Amino acid sequence: MKVLRIVANIETSDIAAAKRFYQDVLGLDVVMDHGWIRTLGSQDKMNVQISFAAEGGSGSPVPDLSIEVDDVDAALDAMKAAGLAIEYGPADEPWGVRRFYARDPFGRLVNILSHR
Repeated sequence: MKVLRIVANIETSDIAAAKRFYQDVLGLDVVMDHGWIRTLGSQDKMNVQISFAAEGGSGSPVPDLSIEVDDVDAALDAMKAAGLAIEYGPADEPWGVRRFYARDPFGRLVNILSHR
C-alpha cells in the first residue's frame, strides 16, 4: 500500500469564500465541485507530504497549511493587492526558503513559500 494523495479539508459554511484567496490570488483551479464540497488544486503532479511541528520556525506559530509557489514575491504582491493582511514576513529563512504567512477567509494560518 502507498499513499497517493493527501487532501486538506477545511470546514466552512461559505465555500465561495475560498475562491478569492485560493483561486483568485493563488491561482488554483476547481478540480471538483459537488456544491457541498469544492476542491481546488492543480493538474501538476505534486509531492505527498504531511508535517508535524512544535513551532513554525524562527519563533513563528505553526501554520495550518503550507503552500509552495514558484514565485513567493509575486504571491506576496497578489495578497497585498487583494487587501489581505500579512501576519509574518516576508522572511528569508536559514533553512533555505523565502516565505510569509497570511490568514485565509476561514482563519487558517497559511505559510506561503518558495525554496531559494
